[in-house]
Parts: sequence; C-alpha cells; structure tokens
Amino acid sequence: MNMQFVKKMPTAEEIKRDFPVTAEMNNIKAVRDAQIRDILSGKSDKLILVIGPCSAEHEDSVIDYIKRLAGVAEKVQDKIFIIPRIYTNKPRTTGEGYKGMLHQPDPERAEDMLSGLIAIRKLHMRAIRETGLTSADEMLYPENHTYLSDMLAYVAVGARSVENQKHRLTASGLNIPVGMKNPTSGDISVMMNSITAAQHAHTFIYGGWEAKSAGNPYAHAILRGYVDKRGVSMPNYHYEDLVHLCESYAERSLQNPAVIIDTNHSNSGKQHLEQVRIAKEVLHSCRHSADVKKLVKGLMIESYIEDGAQKPDGHIYGKSITDPCLGWEKTERLILDLAELL
Repeated sequence: MNMQFVKKMPTAEEIKRDFPVTAEMNNIKAVRDAQIRDILSGKSDKLILVIGPCSAEHEDSVIDYIKRLAGVAEKVQDKIFIIPRIYTNKPRTTGEGYKGMLHQPDPERAEDMLSGLIAIRKLHMRAIRETGLTSADEMLYPENHTYLSDMLAYVAVGARSVENQKHRLTASGLNIPVGMKNPTSGDISVMMNSITAAQHAHTFIYGGWEAKSAGNPYAHAILRGYVDKRGVSMPNYHYEDLVHLCESYAERSLQNPAVIIDTNHSNSGKQHLEQVRIAKEVLHSCRHSADVKKLVKGLMIESYIEDGAQKPDGHIYGKSITDPCLGWEKTERLILDLAELL
C-alpha cells in the first residue's frame, strides 16, 4: 500500500471515556432531540434554522458566536428552533486546502488527527455546557460519527457524499435527523434514492462489526443548488423547485416528508449576502401553497461574526477561512425578521 500508518487512533469508546458528557448534557440533548423530531414529523410548526460558520476553525470565536446565537434563540423560541452549525470536517473538491478542525485543530499548524478528534469533541461539549444548544455537524467520514454520537442534534450528508453507499447505510442507523443534500449535478432522484435508503433497515460492516440498522424515519432532503454542465451555479430553492420536490415525495412511500433549504452554496452562487433574500423568498413560497409549507421545515444558513471570508492564514477574529458567511449584525436581523414573517 502506498501510505504510511502514522499512529493508531483511539476508539470512540476510549475518547468518550476520557471526555465524558454529563447527565445534564444528556438531558439537554434528549429534550432538544424530541423537539426536532416534533418539527420534522409535523407535530410542531416551528422553523428549524441550522446556522453557523461554514467551518469551525477556532474554538473561542465559534463559542462566542454560539453564545450570541443562544441569546437570539430565546427571543424567537416560539417560532424558530436554532441548531448551531459546528462543522468540523470540510470537504474539498480537489482535495486541496483546509479540511477542518478534525484535520487541523490549529489552521496554521500541521495536520494532527488525534489532536483534532479531541478538539472537536471538546468543542461540541463546550457548546452544550455553555449555551444549552446541541449542534449540527457534517458526516464527511461515516465511521467518525461515533466520536460525537452522544452530542449531535443533526447531521448533514453533503452533495459529494450523498450517492455513497456507506453514508446512506450509516444514516439508516442514526437516531437523529439526517439531511441528504442534492448532488452537485442537481439530480433530485439521487437525493430521493438516498433518503429512501436511509429510511430502510440494512446489514453492513461498520467499525469492524457486522451491523444491523433499523432505518431512520427522519432522513430528509436538503436543497443546496447545483452546477450545470458549464460549471455555472444554479438555484433550486424557487417555488417551482419546491412544488417539484413535493411531487417527488408524493411518488414515494417515505416517512416524515421534509426539506431544509440551504441558502448558500450553489443556491446563492456563494454570494453570502444573498442568503437574506433567499431565506425570505422561501417563506414567501410557503404562503402560496399548503403542500410547500408543510414540506419546508427549515433553512440552512452560513453565518459567523464577521461578513465574508479570509485566507486560512488570516487573523480577523470570527471571519470564515472557507466559504464567505453572513456577519453577526445581519444574521441577528435576519433571524428576527424571519420570526416576524412566520
């Protein structure tokens, strides 16, 4: 094999033993998990906001951001349920560039994945302990989910992973909601097939075990836009797209039909300020169709303390080093505006 085995990684059980969650944290997670299930099943009409930095790169600024988010969450709690994004893995189209805190707990130092595992666990723990909010992360590496499985509220499977069998089967064995993004090609049938697979039971190899999953009734769609054959970003959040998704769900026997709209990525053409307009347009579409309103359960927004983005070696506090994000003042205003529109 053309690879060097650098170090043996500890098991998830060992990491969880060394960095255990408390009974209070478990209770917070249980309460919030139930609230999220109620929204996705239609028992609650609150809007989910999965919101936060494109990637979590510095612990202190991420916690600072989530504390601000927690303050706004209290003001809108009757209408909006906030799930902070703590994305600790960053998929890279070409494999180049910053791959997230799991790889580099310090973006300016060499990769160290053992330190990264510890850093991401401590970050998620600190978020729950200091803000009372459980968070979302992307399932870039399916078997790594076990290192955070006792803390996460929500998992997203990205556009480049949604067609992968291991991601689909792993999603079928999780007991939290999993959002399946449409692929970068925009082929909605790929996303729907992924949701179907995730909602059914399977037998597969996971973590060195023969595993049997029960199926995940809360696997659902995320629309994130796509790239056409010329490489141009194209949106799929418009009213017609949502109606088409309603029809696609109607053709299948799936539990808890739901979609969360990703307001950035190809939907915004990575123009982060467009997220404000897109979020409000989605709510406008909900007012024109009972079916669309029933299907749309939330929004995914990339937001941080400062507007825009900087290079990975930049030192502006709270400014993304990956995709551009909406700054805090605009974020707070948007959340309050969305609550008024609901």
